[in-house]
Amino acid sequence: MDFDLDAALRRVADDEHPGLGSIDAAVFHRVRANRTSARTGMGAVAFAAIGAIVLGTMTAGPAASSASAAPIDPFGVAGPLAPSTLLLADR
Repeated sequence: MDFDLDAALRRVADDEHPGLGSIDAAVFHRVRANRTSARTGMGAVAFAAIGAIVLGTMTAGPAASSASAAPIDPFGVAGPLAPSTLLLADR
């Protein structure tokens, strides 16, 4: 397979498409159209954000009760005859 890349690029460069002269105007027209639709989308995003905050506040309730932590003991009930408690008994 012998493909001359330089020759292919020269062929592409020599062919001038008739629509290239008016492409700038078309691109700028689409950019302006997208700006107006982006403004419309911002209202929907703001509405969704406010709705999420209100829904989260209503779900959590007005005042959440404080959480109390359980004592940390790896084996459940602390044993009075555990080696650590026997070593500390003299102090």
